[in-house]
Amino acid sequence: MLFDLGPSAPLGALLLVGAVFALFLSERFAAEVTALGGVALALLFGLVSTDDVLKALSNPAPATIGAMFVLSAALVRTGVLEEVAEGLGRGMARHPRRTIVMFFALAALASAFMNNTPVVMILIPVVIGLARQLGTSASRFLMPLSFVVIMGGTCTLIGTSTNLLVDGVARDLGLPAFSLLEIAPLGLALGLGGSLFLSLAAPRLLPDRSPLGDSEVLGARRSWQVEVFVPAGSPLIGRPPREVAEFRRSGTRLVDLIREDVSLRRALSEVVLAAGDRVVLHTSDNEVIGLRDTPGKGLAIAGFEPANARRHQVVEALVKDRKGAFGDLGWRRSHGVYPIAVHRQGSAVDISDESLELRPGDTVLLDGPAESITRLARDEDLILLAPMQARAFRRTKAPIALAVLALVVIGAALELAPILPLAIIGAAVVLLTRCVEPDEGLGAIDGRLLLLIVSMLVLGTAMDRSGAMQLIVDSLSGPLGHLSPVLALALIYAVTSVLTEVVTNNAVAVIMTPVAVGVATSLGLDPRAFVVVVMFGASASFATPIGYQTNTMVYNAGGYRFTDFLRLGLPMNIIAGIITVLLAPVFWPLQP
Repeated sequence: MLFDLGPSAPLGALLLVGAVFALFLSERFAAEVTALGGVALALLFGLVSTDDVLKALSNPAPATIGAMFVLSAALVRTGVLEEVAEGLGRGMARHPRRTIVMFFALAALASAFMNNTPVVMILIPVVIGLARQLGTSASRFLMPLSFVVIMGGTCTLIGTSTNLLVDGVARDLGLPAFSLLEIAPLGLALGLGGSLFLSLAAPRLLPDRSPLGDSEVLGARRSWQVEVFVPAGSPLIGRPPREVAEFRRSGTRLVDLIREDVSLRRALSEVVLAAGDRVVLHTSDNEVIGLRDTPGKGLAIAGFEPANARRHQVVEALVKDRKGAFGDLGWRRSHGVYPIAVHRQGSAVDISDESLELRPGDTVLLDGPAESITRLARDEDLILLAPMQARAFRRTKAPIALAVLALVVIGAALELAPILPLAIIGAAVVLLTRCVEPDEGLGAIDGRLLLLIVSMLVLGTAMDRSGAMQLIVDSLSGPLGHLSPVLALALIYAVTSVLTEVVTNNAVAVIMTPVAVGVATSLGLDPRAFVVVVMFGASASFATPIGYQTNTMVYNAGGYRFTDFLRLGLPMNIIAGIITVLLAPVFWPLQP
């Protein structure tokens, strides 16, 4: 501490937090950088001590959130969500309306128990595909997807990082911890009410826009056309190609079977696989990597099956100039690099066509040693893009990942142990059993979010220790004392909700939870309902695309305008507020 504000500490803390919120709003710096800067100033002016920083680090919320990120990564890597998406795609052709309802219900269920960002990330392409089958625009469904996922996250304590954070702050204030499913009745009520409104209003209020999610520029998952080779001794020999699991995966389509340069496309239901067959597949990024990385399954990318024994990587390269016939490239002989597939103007290209010519703008999927790919790019004037981030699904590990998540949820629901140790044990199990690699599992932990949370916990302590929090509570208690308890709840919810639409929700949760507890205590009311309205007000953000991360994701993918969110999201905010404020006192009585 270099400076001591003395009696001016409350005012100094208020000005500091106000400046932090103003910088959040301006977005001049990243939110976590702004918050960390606020912590530095709080230390500089003696508003907090190093012990306060250490106490924030010991709060269970950040560690629990980090462990849940690892569990979510395991569910993604094992292909659990992809399998669900595949089932929905099959059901769409038979029962479109029932499938849409099932789709949104499963999205809400998934978001109640795992991080909702990967849920939306995986389901955006599914929504686009479902919309195509229905002959409508994906913009009709993408915003409701985000809203349903947000509501699903309010059903459990682990549904969102905000829920865990509010619980952690409330525990620091002396309140009993929330159980895993304690908020479920209110969350279900919000989900039912909000879903009913969406089913009636979304078709009328949402525009029919061309979704940007179909554009490669925004990173939509690409599909590739590849050939796989059936080597001698393969366990697949003698099996009908349509019964091979690798040919029936999500997003995979069996295109052709080539035997001795003869196409058997028209006889796929009659033939069985033989040694030397080449199978042409139209498939996704993840499945291409899976075919490359699992030669033990009796398949290999055609033409370079021995390459699996060497250390290779898969890289996308952009063609700058015309390169001539694809079959005459000779990259395999000259550089030891194998072209796996070609992508052109949003679709896969048949690489088995010897007359295929590469054009400027084509994307070629290359497999080979890193140094060989670099040399090829230099010699052939290719632009190397980032190595493919897709990884092969570990579907055999899916039962382990699902069982671990189920045990964590059941253990927390039955209160066999607090959620923190259960989540840490679960994260350790999925890492030790190789459901997800350490770099991928630990890389899924959003360090920026955890830094923001810890920094805001420190700033919340600064508000409390300096007396600024009590100053706010005293200034609110007078006016609120003349209102009914429900109106006091409504005001706390409204302030939280409005701030969440323009400032990061975790920061709002940290500041508003102590205010809500202080106001309830000063009015002689049980603070638990007030804490819940802060929890829901900070999570249920619908009116702007910047209020919640999933809103931002669908904002780009659906080609929405800012006003589209106001049109549908503002009524959603009001409905969520009414349901929360009216039912919170029912589940958590206000009288101590």
